[in-house]
Amino acid sequence: MNKDQAKGAVKDITGKIQEEAGKLVGNKQQQAKGLAKQIAGKAQQGLGDAKEAVKDARNVVRDATHRP
Repeated sequence: MNKDQAKGAVKDITGKIQEEAGKLVGNKQQQAKGLAKQIAGKAQQGLGDAKEAVKDARNVVRDATHRP
């Protein structure tokens, strides 16, 4: 897990909490902010996932080219 994956997961969770808190008190603005935070978190997680995929692919190529 890289930094983007971790930070994205935290944003997603805090966004869910904020959205639910907004629902609980009837505050539509807080609900919307929570949803926006969740979207940002999922996007950041996706970026982290892409970085990991590139890293893994690079390692596979490196390993394949260094075999005797």
